[in-house]
Amino acid sequence: MKVFIACLGTETNTFSPLPTGEQGFREWMLYRGDATRRPENLFSAPLHVWRRAAEAQQAEVVESLSAFAQPAGITVRKVYEGFREEILADLKAAMPVDMVLLSLHGAMVADGYDDCEGDLLEKIRTIVGPMAAVGAELDLHCSITEKMLVSADALITFKEYPHVDSKERARELYDILLAKLQGAAQPVMAVYDTRMINLWRTPVEPMASFVREMQACEGKDGILSVSFAHGFPMQDVPDATAKMVVVANGDVAKAQAVAERLGRRIWDMRDQTATRNLSIDEALDRATAATARRPVVLADVTDNPGGGAAGDATFILRRIIERDIRGVASGLYWDPMAVRFCCDAGEGASFDLRMGGKCGPASGDPLDLVVTVKKIIRDGMQPALSGAVPIGDAVWVQTQGERDLVLISNRTQTFHPDAFAQFGIDIASKAIIVVKSTQHFYAGFAPMAGEILHVQAPGAMRSDFADIPFQKVRGPYWPRVADPFAAG
Repeated sequence: MKVFIACLGTETNTFSPLPTGEQGFREWMLYRGDATRRPENLFSAPLHVWRRAAEAQQAEVVESLSAFAQPAGITVRKVYEGFREEILADLKAAMPVDMVLLSLHGAMVADGYDDCEGDLLEKIRTIVGPMAAVGAELDLHCSITEKMLVSADALITFKEYPHVDSKERARELYDILLAKLQGAAQPVMAVYDTRMINLWRTPVEPMASFVREMQACEGKDGILSVSFAHGFPMQDVPDATAKMVVVANGDVAKAQAVAERLGRRIWDMRDQTATRNLSIDEALDRATAATARRPVVLADVTDNPGGGAAGDATFILRRIIERDIRGVASGLYWDPMAVRFCCDAGEGASFDLRMGGKCGPASGDPLDLVVTVKKIIRDGMQPALSGAVPIGDAVWVQTQGERDLVLISNRTQTFHPDAFAQFGIDIASKAIIVVKSTQHFYAGFAPMAGEILHVQAPGAMRSDFADIPFQKVRGPYWPRVADPFAAG
């Protein structure tokens, strides 16, 4: 058996002003055939799983490109096409292959391509033919398209947000494709469109129970896998709405019935799961009134680099300073220029620093602060889900009022308390921690938080899903339309 593995993706915010070029991939992940010889991250971890599983069965593994970029705006056309052709050339050179396993995102858009994953899968299927087993593991913030469905034998998304189950889903996909090759299963897929655009947080109810309900369906009555593709709200593409995806053993009707039943469950929970964020002052009022000894964590969801925002917005920090709120830690701020100034000044230096607010109106205005450089880390990392991610050169600066800020030169969201702790910042002693993230911070920060509040500042990420100026989204959707099924 010969198994071909590769990774290509990014999460494209089509409203973001930041183009996704080759440098974005180089800063995050760009390996040519050797990702499985390097430390794992969220999207390379499946390749490690697939290599181990295949080699345990004495299969030959051909590893191609692993390229992934931090979420931003539309990918440059020649960059996507170059990476795609590299994978296809490697596949042609490896032929014949029995199994193709891809770690993709599902929300990658390039100039001229609204559906990069469907485009890649279609071309792969043309090369390998109908008998080979082809599948992809996707981030749950993905768009499921017809081209993807007809080109793959199985599509499986993460079930959890934060994405803590990448490896489990990778093994699930491998086992389904292996069953096809061995004649033990005939995977077929069905989809149910919920006609909803929203954000669903799986660690909290009722979504935590819904994830368990999906898992309870698997392995029974011929159901091989159940995925809830949440969609990505900041992406204007035809298939932006959330969909249930069910893989069954040879029975499309059964797969469709399960997909529809679970899709209707999601619809019925819409009022309970609707995204609700606080204004900046509402969140600060609650945080300063809190009596718990543990810190209150504020999620700056509108400046989340994990959704394509710049990560340099100053709206919340400016209000904290205006209200003279003390005992605050905040980060990670993407400001390579400010980091350079701090590195040049050196640890212990105190000086006037202009930081943040550099990427346009969605970032707010820069802040002029008197800071002390407490610590500098070169080529830093932070723990993140299935591995670690680079933060580049990074600095801890302290302002008046016991406010500790972490500035970084590689754009990324805040995943873990160690993003602060590695500098020596005692965040457990803080009254408030402000993190630039929507949900991936949750697993690390929830155990130490007295309360977690999601804050809607005037940044690049929006949660007013009814009013996002979509042009390409196909058909009516909730919450723009109260009942999109009745609307047609």
